[in-house]
Amino acid sequence: MLKEINHENGTQQAALETISAHKEEGVSFARIAAPPMNLLGPELVRDLVSLIQQTEADDSIHVLVFQSADPDYFISHVDVTRIAEYGGLTTKLTGEPSLAMLFRYLSTSRLVTIAQIEGRVRGVGSEFVLACDMRFAASESAIFSQPEAGFGLIPGTGAVQHLTRLLGRGRALEVLLSADDYNAEAAEQYGWVNRALPAAALGEFVKSLARRIASFPVFGLAAVKERVNAVALASAEDFRHDSGFFLECVRNPEAVSRIQSAMRRGFQTRKAEMDLPRMLDDLGNHV
Repeated sequence: MLKEINHENGTQQAALETISAHKEEGVSFARIAAPPMNLLGPELVRDLVSLIQQTEADDSIHVLVFQSADPDYFISHVDVTRIAEYGGLTTKLTGEPSLAMLFRYLSTSRLVTIAQIEGRVRGVGSEFVLACDMRFAASESAIFSQPEAGFGLIPGTGAVQHLTRLLGRGRALEVLLSADDYNAEAAEQYGWVNRALPAAALGEFVKSLARRIASFPVFGLAAVKERVNAVALASAEDFRHDSGFFLECVRNPEAVSRIQSAMRRGFQTRKAEMDLPRMLDDLGNHV
C-alpha cells in the first residue's frame, strides 16, 4: 500500500518496494534499491509505473531525479529470466505490453527527468537513462554498455534510436556492436551523457539544476520538451519495431544458448558482472 510520510528534508512521496522517493521544492528524488544488483525485474517495473503515475498526478512536482542506492549498479540490465512478466505492468501506464513504450512515455511526460548515475548502467539500464531528459554521471564509477550483441540480440527499449541520434552513426555502431563497457569520460565525450562530474560534486550539481528548472513556469517547461521531442525523439512505431525485434532475437537458438552459458558463468550476479565484457568474450568457448 502506498502512503505519505513526513520527512525532515521533504515529504516522502510513496512507500514502494524498490524505490524510495521524497520531494523538495518542486523536485522528486527517486532512489532505486532493488538488491542484489538493481536488475530491472517486474517489481522495479511495477514501482516505476506507480512512481510515474503518482508524480505526474502531483501538480507541485515538475522535475523527477533518479538515483541509485547501490554504488556499483544504477540499473544493471533486464532480468532475462522474467521477461514474460513485464507486459501487464507496463500496460497500466501506456496501454501496451512493452518496456520500450514505458520508456518512451517517460520521455514524453510533462515531468523533466534527470538521471544521476553512479555505478553500472547496461542494456535496459542504459536505455532507461537514455529515456530521461538529461544524464549526469559520476566520473569515478559510472559505466555504460549495450551488451546485447554479445548474446546475439538487439537492444529492444530505445538504445538504437537514442544512441544513433546522440552519438552519430559511427559511434552508435561502435557502442552497439562492441558490447563493451564505456567509462564516464568516454560517455561524456561521445554524448551518451550531458556531463561527467566528480562523485563529490555530482549530487549538489544535480539538485541545484533540478531546483532551478522546477522554479520556472510549468507551461514553458512543457513547451520546450514538446518541441525538442518533435525534433529528436523517434516515433512510437520505431520503438515498437525494436521491441518486437528484440523478442524475436531472444527466441533465436544461438541467443538462448549464449544466455544459458552466461547464466552458468554467473550472469546476473553482482560479482561476475563487475567485468561483464570478459564474460562475453568467453561465451563462444562455453556455448
